[in-house]
This record gives sequence, C-alpha cells and structure tokens, in this order.
Amino acid sequence: MSVLNFSSESALRIGKVRAQMAEAQLDAVLIADNANIYYTTGAMFRGYVYIPADGQPLIFVIRPIDLTGDDVVNIRKPEQITAALSERGMALPGVLGLELDDISYSDAERLRKAMGADCVCNCSALMKRARMVKTDAEIEAIRQDGLRQAAAYRQIPRVYQEEMTDIEFQIEIERLLRLEGCLGYYRTSGPLMEINMGSVLNGGNADNPTPYDFAVGGGGADTSLPVGADGRTMRPGTTVMIDMCGNFNGYQSDMTRVWRIGKISEQAVKAHEVSRDILRAIENMACPGVPVALLYDKAVEIARAAGLEEFFMGHRQKAMFIGHGVGIQLNEWPVLTPRSKDVLEKNMVIAVEPKFVIPEVGAVGVENTYQVTEGGLRCLTVFPEEIADLL
Repeated sequence: MSVLNFSSESALRIGKVRAQMAEAQLDAVLIADNANIYYTTGAMFRGYVYIPADGQPLIFVIRPIDLTGDDVVNIRKPEQITAALSERGMALPGVLGLELDDISYSDAERLRKAMGADCVCNCSALMKRARMVKTDAEIEAIRQDGLRQAAAYRQIPRVYQEEMTDIEFQIEIERLLRLEGCLGYYRTSGPLMEINMGSVLNGGNADNPTPYDFAVGGGGADTSLPVGADGRTMRPGTTVMIDMCGNFNGYQSDMTRVWRIGKISEQAVKAHEVSRDILRAIENMACPGVPVALLYDKAVEIARAAGLEEFFMGHRQKAMFIGHGVGIQLNEWPVLTPRSKDVLEKNMVIAVEPKFVIPEVGAVGVENTYQVTEGGLRCLTVFPEEIADLL
C-alpha cells in the first residue's frame, strides 16, 4: 500500500489556489490535469483533487488501486464524488471550476453532470496563475535540476566526433542527461507544443521554420515532429546550439549553450556576445513590480542598437517573445512578450533566451533559468556562457 496525504508544502500551494479562487468567486475546483495534480499533491495518479473554498481538500483516486491516506477517497468513476462529499458533511459547490483548457470536452461534460453544479467556470488560467509564483521547495527543485543539467553539459565535448550527424550528437547528449538522472519526459502546456528531450541545432537548420512556438526552429528528423535536429552532418564553420531540457524531479530547468566547429563568422561571435549583454541588462532590471513587457522591449532595443535586429529571435521566422515561465511544465506563465500585462513578482521562475540566427552559420545566444528576487534575477542554471569549441 502507498500512503498519500496533503503535506505542509501542499498546504502552501493550495493556499495560492484558494487565493485565486476567492478572486474568481468559485466555491470549489475539481482538478484533473496531470500537472495540476502533481502541483497540489506531489504525486501522480489517475483521479481528481477537490479543493473547496473552505474545508478539507480531498484526493479522489481511480488508479493505482493501492493508494490510500486520510485525504484519499478511492473511487471507480467520477459520479461517486458527490456521494463521498455528502458522507463527509461537505456542501456541494454551486460554482465549480474545471480545467476546461486542459481536459477534453467529453470529460468536462461528464464532470459537470456528475457534480451537479449550478455553474461551471474555466479554472485553467486560475491554476496557471497560482503556479506562477514558486514556493521555496519548488525553487530548490529547479535549482537542483540546473546543477544536474550543467553536469551533463560539461561532458558534451567528449561525446562529439567529426563527421557525426546532429541526430547522433543529440542521442549522445540525451544519454548524458539520462545518466545524470533525467526522467526523459517533458511536460508542456497547451496542445500546440510538442518536444522530445530538447533541440540540437546545427548550421543552417536553425533557420528552418517550425510550427511550434520555439525561439529557434529546425526541420526535425520526421514530418511528425518538425523541430530540432534534421540529420545533417555537422561541418566546420557552423555553430551547434544545444537547448536540452532538465527534468530530474518533476520540475524543469531550461538552459541553452552554443558550441562551434572550427572558426565561425565575426557576426555570429558578435551576436552571441550581444545575447549575453541582453541577459546582463535584464538580470539587473527584472525586479518585483517591473512589467514583463519591458524586458522584451529592452532586449529588442539592445539587439537593434547592435545592428542585429534582423537576426534576433529568428531570421526567416521570428518568435515574438524572449522567455517564459518554468516549473512543472516547460512553458509556464508569465510569457515574456511585448503584449504581456503581467508584472514580475518575487519568486517567479523564468527562462530568458535572447537568441540570434545567422544564416548558414547557425544559432547563437544563451538561455538561463532565473528566480526573480528583490535585487534582480538569480541564475539557477550556472554554466559558462561563452561559445566553446568542439574541435
């Protein structure tokens, strides 16, 4: 038997959810999305987490059948939830939140009927907003991810061989990450994002557009996943951008570094240093209370002043953001766009990724994952930022 109960850490997170519920005037939320189940319980199971505005939250488990605990109610189907609430003297919710952006229409309809709520509201955005500001335990998990990701990155030059393809190179890097303890799976938010263990972008492939909302694209190995390494042989005079993800404990760290094969153009070297200049500027200005949109504006201002705006955040196809939140999912809120209405808060965790694509040479730039502090950004992915040599 496995025992699961809400921990003190769960209580902190549920407190964040309840603060958002109060603002939305919800009587309860019924959570079914995997990322939100993990956020509120620290575990994965098939079932639901029920959080009333007042009173004890409950964990409704369908599978696995051996999961028990004081807060756990084992059920076979969601239609049993209301009876379990009544048995505990808990009032049924009049206004219920369901994750309508994250669960299927048929599941949402089934839950609506099963709960008999007078009104059902979409609580997907509410949950995303609750998760934006991290607890100390979450930040430590992401920091540990960064340490282990850096340990794998340090070994990258030794697995490179001349005349290997970018896919062969990526497989070796994936092996390094798995040996460091990477779980090999990355949760992403929304139906328009798909990814394997990350991207290895060599040379002109970095300029290939992708349907996904990434800063830099790549043609991919197959039309079923058109992003990242495309099977080309890695040649001198090009860069290799390594944007692999770290997921060692249910949380993500996002870090990009660049290697070169032989000599590359001075323009590429300059663009890489401008990326680092952008990071330094944003690190200093990104304090609580600063509008997220200003970070984007500062990055574009620096790229334009350097005469590199044409290549900033893509060349043939551009990304209209310079970063995103990081947590249980790789792409969380806030998104660092010029239209964002979000304002930075202490203990948000964001990835900042000012990148450039230089035609034929490849992609350059640095991505770090940061904690927002009163004094600016604290880097959680500490690793040398200079372009390093593979040859």
